[in-house]
Amino acid sequence: MKTVKQLLSTKSGDIFSVPADTSVLNALRVMMEKNISALLILEERQLLGIFTERDYARKIILQGKASADTLLNEVMTSQPITVSPEDSLDHCMQTMTDKHIRHLPVVQGDQLIGMVSIGDVVKFIIEDQKQTISQLESYISS
Repeated sequence: MKTVKQLLSTKSGDIFSVPADTSVLNALRVMMEKNISALLILEERQLLGIFTERDYARKIILQGKASADTLLNEVMTSQPITVSPEDSLDHCMQTMTDKHIRHLPVVQGDQLIGMVSIGDVVKFIIEDQKQTISQLESYISS
């Protein structure tokens, strides 16, 4: 079974993050500029939390809070569920499905090394299946 480490090797390695004292408005600007839907909250490479579009909808808009006046440490998801590089992609998919989340920070020991999304996992699995099908077709026709 394919692992998180194998998936990460196909990604750019960019980790988009902000400190916990960032305003929600500024976090949303970063998310828009980077075209991402989740942002990691770090302090000296230590993962403090995650802020997602879902957090914005539920904890800012529906609560009537102002994005410019609210800091991420007030609304971020603290202690997010994480995976390790050795975890299987099946484990990631099961975790995301069971917990109703779309992003998993990847940690090794106490260091953040990346993040995978449900889109990353699905894309990687589809590409892997295409390769397997191509190899089988090649084997059958030879």
